[in-house]
Amino acid sequence: MTDAADYIPGFGNHVATEAVAGALPIGRNSPQKVPFGLYAEQLSGSAFTAPRHENRRSWLYRLRPTANHPAFTRYDGAPHLASAPFDAVPPSPNRLRWDALPWPEGASDFVDALVSYGGTGSVAEQTGVGIHGYAATADMARAFFSADGEWLIVPQEGRLSIATELGRIDVAPQQIAVIPRGVRFRVALPDGRARGYVCENYGAPFRLPDLGPIGANGLANPRDFETPVAWFEDVDAACEVVQKFQGGLWTTTLDHSPFDVVAWHGNLAPYRYDLTRFNTINTVSFDHPDPSIFTVLTSPSDTPGTASCDFVIFPPRWMVAEGTFRPPWFHRNVMSEFMGLIAGAYDAKEGGGFVPGGASLHNQMNGHGPDKAAYDKAVAAELTPVKIDGTMAFMFETRHVVRLSRWAEATPTRQLDYDDVWTGFAKASVPRG
Repeated sequence: MTDAADYIPGFGNHVATEAVAGALPIGRNSPQKVPFGLYAEQLSGSAFTAPRHENRRSWLYRLRPTANHPAFTRYDGAPHLASAPFDAVPPSPNRLRWDALPWPEGASDFVDALVSYGGTGSVAEQTGVGIHGYAATADMARAFFSADGEWLIVPQEGRLSIATELGRIDVAPQQIAVIPRGVRFRVALPDGRARGYVCENYGAPFRLPDLGPIGANGLANPRDFETPVAWFEDVDAACEVVQKFQGGLWTTTLDHSPFDVVAWHGNLAPYRYDLTRFNTINTVSFDHPDPSIFTVLTSPSDTPGTASCDFVIFPPRWMVAEGTFRPPWFHRNVMSEFMGLIAGAYDAKEGGGFVPGGASLHNQMNGHGPDKAAYDKAVAAELTPVKIDGTMAFMFETRHVVRLSRWAEATPTRQLDYDDVWTGFAKASVPRG
Protein backbone atom coordinates (compact mmCIF):
# COMPACT_ATOMS: atom_id res chain seq x y z
CA MET A 1 0.00 0.00 0.00
CA THR A 2 1.15 3.55 -0.70
CA ASP A 3 1.58 6.39 1.78
CA ALA A 4 1.62 10.19 1.54
CA ALA A 5 5.24 10.26 0.33
CA ASP A 6 4.19 8.34 -2.79
CA TYR A 7 2.10 11.24 -4.13
CA ILE A 8 2.65 14.79 -5.37
CA PRO A 9 -0.20 17.24 -4.57
CA GLY A 10 -1.86 19.49 -7.12
CA PHE A 11 -4.20 19.24 -10.12
CA GLY A 12 -2.74 19.24 -13.62
CA ASN A 13 0.77 20.15 -12.49
CA HIS A 14 3.86 19.51 -14.62
CA VAL A 15 5.53 16.78 -12.57
CA ALA A 16 9.10 15.44 -12.72
CA THR A 17 9.72 12.20 -10.83
CA GLU A 18 12.21 9.34 -10.94
CA ALA A 19 12.33 5.99 -9.16
CA VAL A 20 16.12 5.80 -9.67
CA ALA A 21 18.28 8.86 -9.13
CA GLY A 22 19.69 10.19 -12.39
CA ALA A 23 17.14 8.47 -14.65
CA LEU A 24 15.54 11.73 -15.84
CA PRO A 25 17.39 13.53 -18.64
CA ILE A 26 18.20 17.12 -17.77
CA GLY A 27 17.51 20.00 -20.13
CA ARG A 28 16.00 17.96 -22.96
CA ASN A 29 13.30 15.33 -23.54
CA SER A 30 14.94 12.96 -25.99
CA PRO A 31 18.73 12.94 -25.75
CA GLN A 32 20.80 10.79 -28.06
CA LYS A 33 21.69 8.60 -25.11
CA VAL A 34 19.18 8.36 -22.31
CA PRO A 35 20.57 7.63 -18.81
CA PHE A 36 21.00 3.90 -18.06
CA GLY A 37 20.09 3.06 -21.66
CA LEU A 38 16.41 3.77 -21.01
CA TYR A 39 14.05 4.48 -23.90
CA ALA A 40 12.41 7.91 -24.21
CA GLU A 41 8.75 7.80 -25.20
CA GLN A 42 6.18 10.58 -25.35
CA LEU A 43 2.60 9.86 -24.25
CA SER A 44 0.28 12.47 -25.79
CA GLY A 45 -3.21 13.06 -24.42
CA SER A 46 -3.93 15.93 -26.80
CA ALA A 47 -2.94 17.04 -30.28
CA PHE A 48 0.58 18.41 -30.50
CA THR A 49 -0.82 21.81 -31.52
CA ALA A 50 -3.44 22.11 -28.77
CA PRO A 51 -3.22 25.43 -26.89
CA ARG A 52 -0.64 25.32 -24.13
CA HIS A 53 -3.25 25.47 -21.36
CA GLU A 54 -5.01 22.42 -22.86
CA ASN A 55 -1.94 20.47 -23.96
CA ARG A 56 -1.50 17.19 -22.09
CA ARG A 57 1.59 15.06 -22.51
CA SER A 58 4.28 13.28 -20.53
CA TRP A 59 7.71 11.93 -21.38
CA LEU A 60 8.37 8.41 -20.10
CA TYR A 61 11.77 6.74 -19.64
CA ARG A 62 11.34 2.99 -19.65
CA LEU A 63 13.19 -0.31 -19.83
CA ARG A 64 11.68 -1.18 -23.20
CA PRO A 65 9.64 0.85 -25.71
CA THR A 66 5.89 0.28 -25.72
CA ALA A 67 6.17 -0.56 -29.43
CA ASN A 68 7.89 -3.82 -28.39
CA HIS A 69 4.86 -6.16 -28.49
CA PRO A 70 3.35 -8.89 -30.71
CA ALA A 71 0.16 -8.33 -32.70
CA PHE A 72 -3.11 -7.95 -30.81
CA THR A 73 -5.90 -10.48 -31.31
CA ARG A 74 -9.56 -10.25 -30.31
CA TYR A 75 -10.35 -10.84 -26.63
CA ASP A 76 -13.60 -12.64 -25.80
CA GLY A 77 -13.88 -11.86 -22.08
CA ALA A 78 -15.82 -9.07 -20.34
CA PRO A 79 -19.06 -10.09 -22.11
CA HIS A 80 -21.10 -7.19 -20.73
CA LEU A 81 -18.66 -4.35 -21.49
CA ALA A 82 -19.90 -2.17 -24.36
CA SER A 83 -19.14 1.17 -26.00
CA ALA A 84 -20.79 4.06 -27.80
CA PRO A 85 -22.66 4.24 -29.99
CA PHE A 86 -25.04 2.27 -27.78
CA ASP A 87 -27.46 1.40 -30.58
CA ALA A 88 -28.46 -2.17 -29.66
CA VAL A 89 -31.46 -0.89 -27.66
CA PRO A 90 -33.77 2.00 -28.69
CA PRO A 91 -33.34 5.07 -26.47
CA SER A 92 -35.87 5.16 -23.64
CA PRO A 93 -37.52 8.17 -21.97
CA ASN A 94 -38.40 6.10 -18.90
CA ARG A 95 -36.96 6.73 -15.47
CA LEU A 96 -34.80 3.72 -14.64
CA ARG A 97 -33.22 2.28 -11.51
CA TRP A 98 -31.06 -0.74 -10.71
CA ASP A 99 -30.12 -2.66 -7.57
CA ALA A 100 -26.46 -3.04 -6.64
CA LEU A 101 -24.45 -5.39 -8.85
CA PRO A 102 -24.40 -8.91 -7.39
CA TRP A 103 -21.08 -10.56 -6.62
CA PRO A 104 -20.01 -13.15 -9.19
CA GLU A 105 -20.03 -16.77 -8.09
CA GLY A 106 -16.46 -17.43 -9.20
CA ALA A 107 -13.26 -15.44 -9.43
CA SER A 108 -13.58 -12.40 -11.68
CA ASP A 109 -10.96 -9.69 -12.03
CA PHE A 110 -11.65 -6.01 -12.70
CA VAL A 111 -11.67 -6.42 -16.50
CA ASP A 112 -14.01 -9.39 -16.75
CA ALA A 113 -16.26 -7.92 -14.01
CA LEU A 114 -17.05 -4.79 -16.05
CA VAL A 115 -20.65 -4.29 -17.18
CA SER A 116 -22.01 -1.34 -19.13
CA TYR A 117 -25.18 0.52 -18.18
CA GLY A 118 -25.04 2.60 -21.36
CA GLY A 119 -23.57 5.78 -22.69
CA THR A 120 -23.63 8.64 -25.15
CA GLY A 121 -21.83 9.97 -28.20
CA SER A 122 -19.34 8.06 -30.29
CA VAL A 123 -15.99 6.46 -29.56
CA ALA A 124 -14.94 7.07 -33.17
CA GLU A 125 -15.75 10.79 -32.94
CA GLN A 126 -14.32 11.09 -29.40
CA THR A 127 -17.53 12.48 -27.92
CA GLY A 128 -19.64 11.40 -24.97
CA VAL A 129 -19.17 8.82 -22.25
CA GLY A 130 -19.55 5.16 -21.43
CA ILE A 131 -21.01 4.32 -18.01
CA HIS A 132 -19.91 1.04 -16.45
CA GLY A 133 -20.03 -0.83 -13.16
CA TYR A 134 -17.84 -3.54 -11.67
CA ALA A 135 -18.14 -6.20 -8.97
CA ALA A 136 -14.76 -7.94 -8.87
CA THR A 137 -13.50 -10.79 -6.70
CA ALA A 138 -9.94 -11.42 -7.93
CA ASP A 139 -6.72 -9.49 -8.44
CA MET A 140 -5.66 -8.78 -12.00
CA ALA A 141 -2.60 -10.72 -13.17
CA ARG A 142 -2.51 -8.74 -16.42
CA ALA A 143 -2.62 -5.15 -17.61
CA PHE A 144 -5.46 -3.21 -19.20
CA PHE A 145 -5.84 0.12 -20.96
CA SER A 146 -8.49 1.98 -22.90
CA ALA A 147 -7.56 3.67 -26.16
CA ASP A 148 -11.11 5.02 -26.23
CA GLY A 149 -11.15 7.36 -23.24
CA GLU A 150 -9.96 8.24 -19.76
CA TRP A 151 -11.39 6.26 -16.85
CA LEU A 152 -12.93 7.89 -13.79
CA ILE A 153 -13.22 5.07 -11.23
CA VAL A 154 -15.59 5.51 -8.27
CA PRO A 155 -15.24 2.74 -5.64
CA GLN A 156 -18.38 1.93 -3.63
CA GLU A 157 -17.28 -1.10 -1.62
CA GLY A 158 -13.74 -2.42 -1.17
CA ARG A 159 -10.41 -0.76 -1.78
CA LEU A 160 -8.51 -0.77 -5.07
CA SER A 161 -4.74 -0.89 -5.38
CA ILE A 162 -4.01 0.34 -8.91
CA ALA A 163 -0.58 -0.10 -10.46
CA THR A 164 -0.08 2.18 -13.48
CA GLU A 165 2.81 2.90 -15.80
CA LEU A 166 3.35 6.21 -14.03
CA GLY A 167 2.99 5.08 -10.40
CA ARG A 168 0.74 3.33 -7.90
CA ILE A 169 -2.58 4.63 -6.60
CA ASP A 170 -4.62 3.30 -3.68
CA VAL A 171 -8.27 4.33 -3.50
CA ALA A 172 -11.05 3.46 -1.06
CA PRO A 173 -14.78 4.21 -1.13
CA GLN A 174 -15.33 7.99 -1.08
CA GLN A 175 -12.16 8.45 -3.11
CA ILE A 176 -11.81 8.44 -6.91
CA ALA A 177 -9.05 7.60 -9.37
CA VAL A 178 -8.67 8.97 -12.90
CA ILE A 179 -6.58 7.02 -15.44
CA PRO A 180 -5.76 8.88 -18.69
CA ARG A 181 -6.58 7.42 -22.08
CA GLY A 182 -3.92 4.89 -23.13
CA VAL A 183 -2.25 4.45 -19.72
CA ARG A 184 -1.89 0.79 -18.77
CA PHE A 185 -2.99 -0.28 -15.31
CA ARG A 186 -3.56 -3.32 -13.10
CA VAL A 187 -6.08 -3.58 -10.24
CA ALA A 188 -5.58 -5.58 -7.04
CA LEU A 189 -8.23 -5.97 -4.33
CA PRO A 190 -6.78 -5.59 -0.81
CA ASP A 191 -10.17 -6.54 0.71
CA GLY A 192 -10.70 -9.56 -1.52
CA ARG A 193 -13.55 -8.00 -3.49
CA ALA A 194 -14.62 -4.58 -4.69
CA ARG A 195 -17.60 -2.92 -6.34
CA GLY A 196 -18.08 0.48 -7.91
CA TYR A 197 -18.68 2.60 -10.98
CA VAL A 198 -16.68 3.84 -13.98
CA CYS A 199 -17.20 6.81 -16.28
CA GLU A 200 -15.24 6.28 -19.50
CA ASN A 201 -14.82 9.77 -20.89
CA TYR A 202 -14.40 9.79 -24.69
CA GLY A 203 -14.25 13.59 -24.92
CA ALA A 204 -12.07 16.37 -23.52
CA PRO A 205 -10.16 15.28 -20.39
CA PHE A 206 -11.75 16.07 -17.06
CA ARG A 207 -10.70 19.36 -15.52
CA LEU A 208 -11.72 21.50 -12.58
CA PRO A 209 -14.82 23.64 -13.25
CA ASP A 210 -14.52 27.40 -13.34
CA LEU A 211 -15.70 29.02 -10.11
CA GLY A 212 -17.15 32.25 -11.53
CA PRO A 213 -18.82 34.38 -8.82
CA ILE A 214 -17.79 31.86 -6.15
CA GLY A 215 -14.32 33.35 -6.40
CA ALA A 216 -10.88 31.80 -5.97
CA ASN A 217 -11.77 29.08 -3.44
CA GLY A 218 -14.36 26.35 -2.97
CA LEU A 219 -15.58 23.04 -4.36
CA ALA A 220 -12.63 20.72 -5.13
CA ASN A 221 -9.36 22.45 -4.22
CA PRO A 222 -6.45 21.75 -6.62
CA ARG A 223 -4.03 20.92 -3.78
CA ASP A 224 -6.14 17.91 -2.75
CA PHE A 225 -5.58 16.01 -6.00
CA GLU A 226 -2.63 13.61 -5.83
CA THR A 227 -0.39 12.29 -8.61
CA PRO A 228 1.77 9.21 -7.91
CA VAL A 229 5.54 9.30 -8.01
CA ALA A 230 7.49 7.12 -10.43
CA TRP A 231 7.61 3.38 -9.71
CA PHE A 232 8.50 0.44 -11.92
CA GLU A 233 8.71 -3.34 -12.21
CA ASP A 234 11.78 -5.03 -13.67
CA VAL A 235 10.16 -8.41 -14.37
CA ASP A 236 11.05 -10.63 -17.32
CA ALA A 237 7.98 -12.87 -17.35
CA ALA A 238 4.95 -13.25 -19.60
CA CYS A 239 2.25 -10.60 -19.06
CA GLU A 240 -1.05 -10.29 -20.92
CA VAL A 241 -2.12 -6.80 -21.99
CA VAL A 242 -5.79 -6.20 -22.84
CA GLN A 243 -6.76 -3.00 -24.61
CA LYS A 244 -10.13 -1.47 -25.40
CA PHE A 245 -10.01 -0.08 -28.93
CA GLN A 246 -13.00 1.40 -30.79
CA GLY A 247 -15.34 -0.47 -28.48
CA GLY A 248 -13.71 -3.88 -28.93
CA LEU A 249 -11.32 -5.72 -26.64
CA TRP A 250 -7.94 -6.94 -27.90
CA THR A 251 -5.17 -8.91 -26.24
CA THR A 252 -1.46 -9.55 -26.63
CA THR A 253 1.22 -11.07 -24.42
CA LEU A 254 4.54 -9.41 -23.60
CA ASP A 255 7.62 -11.20 -22.34
CA HIS A 256 8.05 -8.56 -19.62
CA SER A 257 6.09 -6.34 -17.28
CA PRO A 258 4.54 -3.30 -19.02
CA PHE A 259 5.04 -1.30 -15.80
CA ASP A 260 8.65 -0.48 -16.56
CA VAL A 261 8.70 3.34 -16.53
CA VAL A 262 11.67 4.30 -14.35
CA ALA A 263 11.14 8.07 -14.60
CA TRP A 264 8.75 10.52 -16.20
CA HIS A 265 7.86 14.17 -16.45
CA GLY A 266 4.81 15.97 -17.78
CA ASN A 267 1.20 16.86 -17.00
CA LEU A 268 -0.58 13.74 -18.28
CA ALA A 269 -0.76 11.26 -15.43
CA PRO A 270 -3.21 9.30 -13.28
CA TYR A 271 -4.43 10.95 -10.09
CA ARG A 272 -6.68 10.41 -7.12
CA TYR A 273 -8.97 12.64 -5.04
CA ASP A 274 -10.63 12.24 -1.64
CA LEU A 275 -14.30 13.23 -2.00
CA THR A 276 -14.55 14.05 1.72
CA ARG A 277 -12.27 17.05 1.08
CA PHE A 278 -14.83 18.68 -1.21
CA ASN A 279 -15.71 22.16 0.05
CA THR A 280 -19.48 22.16 -0.31
CA ILE A 281 -21.17 25.43 -1.20
CA ASN A 282 -24.83 25.74 -0.16
CA THR A 283 -27.54 28.32 0.41
CA VAL A 284 -27.68 30.23 3.70
CA SER A 285 -30.95 32.00 2.92
CA PHE A 286 -33.62 30.30 0.81
CA ASP A 287 -34.13 27.90 -2.12
CA HIS A 288 -32.22 24.76 -2.94
CA PRO A 289 -29.29 25.59 -5.29
CA ASP A 290 -28.78 23.96 -8.67
CA PRO A 291 -26.84 20.66 -8.42
CA SER A 292 -24.08 22.17 -10.58
CA ILE A 293 -22.77 23.74 -7.37
CA PHE A 294 -21.58 20.23 -6.41
CA THR A 295 -19.40 19.67 -9.52
CA VAL A 296 -16.01 18.05 -8.80
CA LEU A 297 -14.76 17.59 -12.39
CA THR A 298 -16.07 18.58 -15.80
CA SER A 299 -15.43 17.55 -19.40
CA PRO A 300 -16.47 20.54 -21.52
CA SER A 301 -18.25 20.31 -24.86
CA ASP A 302 -18.17 22.68 -27.82
CA THR A 303 -21.10 24.58 -26.27
CA PRO A 304 -19.90 26.91 -23.50
CA GLY A 305 -21.40 26.05 -20.13
CA THR A 306 -22.86 22.75 -21.35
CA ALA A 307 -20.73 19.79 -20.33
CA SER A 308 -20.13 16.62 -22.21
CA CYS A 309 -19.96 15.21 -18.67
CA ASP A 310 -19.97 16.65 -15.17
CA PHE A 311 -18.96 14.53 -12.19
CA VAL A 312 -21.12 15.80 -9.32
CA ILE A 313 -21.29 14.62 -5.70
CA PHE A 314 -23.79 15.06 -2.88
CA PRO A 315 -21.70 14.85 0.30
CA PRO A 316 -22.57 15.51 3.96
CA ARG A 317 -23.68 19.13 4.39
CA TRP A 318 -25.77 21.48 6.48
CA MET A 319 -29.26 22.44 5.34
CA VAL A 320 -30.34 25.80 6.77
CA ALA A 321 -32.56 27.36 4.08
CA GLU A 322 -35.62 29.10 5.52
CA GLY A 323 -39.13 28.76 4.09
CA THR A 324 -37.73 26.30 1.55
CA PHE A 325 -38.45 22.83 0.23
CA ARG A 326 -35.02 21.47 1.06
CA PRO A 327 -34.61 18.27 -0.99
CA PRO A 328 -33.95 18.55 -4.73
CA TRP A 329 -37.08 19.89 -6.37
CA PHE A 330 -39.15 18.33 -9.13
CA HIS A 331 -37.53 19.17 -12.43
CA ARG A 332 -37.00 18.44 -16.10
CA ASN A 333 -33.60 19.05 -17.55
CA VAL A 334 -31.80 19.28 -20.91
CA MET A 335 -29.03 17.24 -19.27
CA SER A 336 -29.30 13.49 -18.58
CA GLU A 337 -28.48 12.24 -15.09
CA PHE A 338 -26.96 8.89 -14.13
CA MET A 339 -26.75 8.60 -10.34
CA GLY A 340 -25.01 6.18 -8.02
CA LEU A 341 -24.91 5.87 -4.25
CA ILE A 342 -21.62 5.22 -2.48
CA ALA A 343 -22.81 5.33 1.14
CA GLY A 344 -25.86 6.12 3.27
CA ALA A 345 -29.10 7.40 1.79
CA TYR A 346 -29.97 10.11 -0.74
CA ASP A 347 -32.17 12.89 0.62
CA ALA A 348 -34.60 12.83 -2.33
CA LYS A 349 -35.35 9.12 -2.00
CA GLU A 350 -36.91 7.84 1.26
CA GLY A 351 -38.44 4.66 -0.14
CA GLY A 352 -35.33 2.50 0.23
CA GLY A 353 -35.02 1.43 -3.40
CA PHE A 354 -31.93 3.55 -4.08
CA VAL A 355 -29.25 1.57 -2.27
CA PRO A 356 -25.44 1.80 -2.03
CA GLY A 357 -24.06 0.21 -5.16
CA GLY A 358 -27.30 0.86 -7.04
CA ALA A 359 -27.91 3.31 -9.86
CA SER A 360 -30.61 5.37 -11.53
CA LEU A 361 -31.01 7.13 -14.87
CA HIS A 362 -33.21 10.13 -15.68
CA ASN A 363 -32.84 11.07 -19.33
CA GLN A 364 -33.26 14.60 -20.60
CA MET A 365 -36.62 16.40 -20.35
CA ASN A 366 -38.30 13.63 -18.34
CA GLY A 367 -39.74 14.68 -14.99
CA HIS A 368 -38.18 13.42 -11.79
CA GLY A 369 -37.52 14.55 -8.25
CA PRO A 370 -38.32 13.47 -4.69
CA ASP A 371 -40.39 10.37 -4.16
CA LYS A 372 -43.70 10.57 -2.26
CA ALA A 373 -42.15 9.66 1.10
CA ALA A 374 -39.37 12.24 0.74
CA TYR A 375 -41.86 14.92 -0.34
CA ASP A 376 -44.21 14.29 2.59
CA LYS A 377 -41.31 14.36 5.05
CA ALA A 378 -39.90 17.60 3.60
CA VAL A 379 -43.13 19.61 3.56
CA ALA A 380 -43.90 18.59 7.16
CA ALA A 381 -40.39 19.16 8.56
CA GLU A 382 -39.62 21.83 11.12
CA LEU A 383 -37.11 24.06 9.33
CA THR A 384 -34.32 24.08 11.88
CA PRO A 385 -30.70 23.63 10.77
CA VAL A 386 -30.17 19.96 9.86
CA LYS A 387 -26.95 18.12 9.08
CA ILE A 388 -27.26 15.61 6.25
CA ASP A 389 -24.61 13.14 7.34
CA GLY A 390 -23.31 9.66 6.56
CA THR A 391 -24.06 9.94 2.86
CA MET A 392 -22.25 10.19 -0.43
CA ALA A 393 -24.12 10.11 -3.72
CA PHE A 394 -22.79 11.10 -7.14
CA MET A 395 -23.99 11.90 -10.62
CA PHE A 396 -22.55 11.60 -14.12
CA GLU A 397 -24.48 14.41 -15.85
CA THR A 398 -24.26 14.69 -19.63
CA ARG A 399 -25.74 16.87 -22.37
CA HIS A 400 -26.73 13.79 -24.40
CA VAL A 401 -29.37 11.10 -23.98
CA VAL A 402 -27.90 8.03 -22.26
CA ARG A 403 -28.74 4.97 -24.30
CA LEU A 404 -28.87 1.60 -22.54
CA SER A 405 -26.82 -1.49 -23.18
CA ARG A 406 -28.53 -4.82 -23.71
CA TRP A 407 -27.36 -5.84 -20.24
CA ALA A 408 -28.87 -2.78 -18.53
CA GLU A 409 -32.23 -3.29 -20.20
CA ALA A 410 -32.53 -6.99 -19.41
CA THR A 411 -30.64 -7.49 -16.11
CA PRO A 412 -32.65 -8.84 -13.16
CA THR A 413 -31.19 -6.00 -11.07
CA ARG A 414 -33.38 -3.49 -12.95
CA GLN A 415 -36.27 -2.28 -10.79
CA LEU A 416 -39.32 -2.54 -13.03
CA ASP A 417 -41.53 -0.75 -10.48
CA TYR A 418 -39.42 2.42 -10.21
CA ASP A 419 -42.20 4.67 -11.59
CA ASP A 420 -44.32 3.73 -8.58
CA VAL A 421 -42.28 6.01 -6.27
CA TRP A 422 -44.09 8.99 -7.83
CA THR A 423 -47.63 7.65 -7.33
CA GLY A 424 -49.98 8.82 -4.60
CA PHE A 425 -49.49 12.58 -4.90
CA ALA A 426 -52.84 14.22 -4.14
CA LYS A 427 -54.22 16.78 -6.55
CA ALA A 428 -53.63 20.34 -5.35
CA SER A 429 -56.73 22.12 -4.10
CA VAL A 430 -57.03 25.50 -5.79
CA PRO A 431 -59.98 27.78 -4.92
CA ARG A 432 -62.11 28.82 -7.90
CA GLY A 433 -63.70 32.18 -8.47
